Amino acid sequence: MLFDIFQHHIEKALDDLVASGDLPADLDRKNVTLEPPRDPSHGDLSTNAAMVLSKAAGEKPRDLAQKIVEKLVALDDVQTAEMAGPGFINLRVSDAVLIAELKEIEILGPDYGRSSKGQGVTVNVEYVSANPTGPMHMGHCRGAVVGDALADLLEFIGHKVIREYYVNDAGAQVDILAESVHIRYREALGETILAIPEGLYPGEYLKPVGWALAQQYGDKYVDAPFDEWLPVFRKAAVAGMMDMIRSDLALLGIKHDVFSSEAELHEAGKADAAEAELRSRDLVYDGVLEKPKGKTIDDWEAVELPLFRSTQFGDDQDRPIKKSNGRWTYFGGDLAYHFQKAQKADELIDIWGADHSGTVKRIKAAVAALTEGKTKFDVKLVQMVRLLRNGEPEKMSKRSGNFVTIADMVEEVGKDAVRFTMLTRKADAQMDFDFAKVTEASRDNPVFYVQYAHARIQSTLRKAADENIQPSADHLDRLGAEELDLIKQAAQFPRIVESAAANREPHRVAFYLNDLAAAFHAFWNMGNDRPEMRILMINDPAMTSARLFLAKYLGQVIKNGLALMGVSAADKM
Repeated sequence: MLFDIFQHHIEKALDDLVASGDLPADLDRKNVTLEPPRDPSHGDLSTNAAMVLSKAAGEKPRDLAQKIVEKLVALDDVQTAEMAGPGFINLRVSDAVLIAELKEIEILGPDYGRSSKGQGVTVNVEYVSANPTGPMHMGHCRGAVVGDALADLLEFIGHKVIREYYVNDAGAQVDILAESVHIRYREALGETILAIPEGLYPGEYLKPVGWALAQQYGDKYVDAPFDEWLPVFRKAAVAGMMDMIRSDLALLGIKHDVFSSEAELHEAGKADAAEAELRSRDLVYDGVLEKPKGKTIDDWEAVELPLFRSTQFGDDQDRPIKKSNGRWTYFGGDLAYHFQKAQKADELIDIWGADHSGTVKRIKAAVAALTEGKTKFDVKLVQMVRLLRNGEPEKMSKRSGNFVTIADMVEEVGKDAVRFTMLTRKADAQMDFDFAKVTEASRDNPVFYVQYAHARIQSTLRKAADENIQPSADHLDRLGAEELDLIKQAAQFPRIVESAAANREPHRVAFYLNDLAAAFHAFWNMGNDRPEMRILMINDPAMTSARLFLAKYLGQVIKNGLALMGVSAADKM
């Protein structure tokens, strides 16, 4: 692929300079980059090789750049190689290289952009992990899409990926859920429920769980002691909610390989094992936390607790892993859970809501401690989405039962619109989801704009077939500067995929697709003013077949990018 070819050319030029004695053999090249210049008028590719290597080589950047230019300009693949500014090198690639890249897209098809760069590294991506207390609502949607698209990206560059959902089924909120289901159970047996008590979940989505329990147990648990029915109703409620959650996520095309239970983690003694591991290395000790600021002496008691030495890893204070009643803190449970995940993966990535930003430092410290720094760990924070309906924010509250579910959204605007829109901004940036915008057929709607480019290409191919003209690589030498510029844009796709995966930022693919679609639409519109630039020219079948070939494989790149986002490539619109 084009970037790999020119990366090799630069490495070869540097190797030749080492062989000739112009460069030391032990230079660190990891900061040498190859990127499209910000200003396309400067060339197709730009490298900073001379800038980053000159000091260690004992040369002035421009002097070293000139030596590299002399090596590159002699290559058939290079049209021009020029030094710019303090020592950058700008390249223009040959037309033959671009034509070869277009044919490469034809050969690889859906695998264009795929690589093996991540081979041998297993990455665990945990996303969604919402409390199992109700159906998926829009508060969960963005993180679900970001996590799923990121997992697809990592697989596309060769990583083995474990997609994980952490089922928070051990907290007080699950007891509240069980109590709420018990009311629906009694209701299913004929009891009149005038109002759901304050603090319980009032949503009607709990009625099927209550009905199923009534069918299974009859009135056995109507007047039974609380401690007798609670574990039964907890288990049934969580199972019912997880079935609903899986169904909701499936509507969005969200996939998981593993659903890990918090309750089972504690039952298996994983938290105790994690504590023992940390104590063995003096990273957990029994101590007393400092008095919280703002508390008076009367309402604060010095209690000895097991504390994790998170300050050794950059945190601002050591953190308790258990409460004074002996129960695990959220942090203690999370610590054990990440220890468990690290047993099966080389890297961990958590997709969290931005409201959890305060716990990032301590959990990173915990993973660093538990894995002795061997497991890479990253947390991607996702901002909430402000949902607008008729210009007014839509309320979302699981407690009141008044919220917009993912199922509601998919039914109204479709999976593709939801998924693509969630990836049109950087995950940690605020986002508005406007019902009117995500369904309108306009340039302002990115999912329509990109899908329409693909549909337009498919329509053109169908019209050409009606005229007995097929895409062909036989006359690609007829393509001019405008067409070659489109190939340059398409050729960036593998680099975009690699950088999006490396930076854990799937939105980069959405940005790229929007730019590629814009370039294609601009080329199409050029034909309105200049008939000789139209794709379909019945009186020139050779040029038509070449432009059809170009269009077809631009469409392939768009389709590949959309697939990474979990979005379909429309053939008709």
